[in-house]
Amino acid sequence: MKSEPVVTSARMIELGREESLALLASVPVGRVGFTVKALPVIRPVNHLVDGETVVIRTRAGSALARSTPVEEILVYEADQLDPLTRTGWSVMITGRAVPVTDPAEAARFRDLLIPWAGEDFDEVVRIRADLVTGYRLTR
Repeated sequence: MKSEPVVTSARMIELGREESLALLASVPVGRVGFTVKALPVIRPVNHLVDGETVVIRTRAGSALARSTPVEEILVYEADQLDPLTRTGWSVMITGRAVPVTDPAEAARFRDLLIPWAGEDFDEVVRIRADLVTGYRLTR
């Protein structure tokens, strides 16, 4: 028995930079993508948006911390999708990841961004939003 294809009247609308960053700031969790030994790695992390950057925390010595001792290009994605209505949005930023080394700035981010997975996430990483891509799936 052959199933019929799902017909949908949804369409993808490209979002501007400001709206994309605002949507990214509206959710607490996303996924960071980076490489380890030339292989892609994706990790869920909580974040905050600080101007034109996304700030995350990671463990000292983690794969992410080891991959960003110097500026490295990373991708960060967050979304909010409704499987019932088949609507929602997705935002992705691509940019250089820079460890936050200023003690006062790192302390401020540690106070603002409490990791969901534990208290030993002492490294703070800032991902610059060099390229911002956002889409809304709407009816």
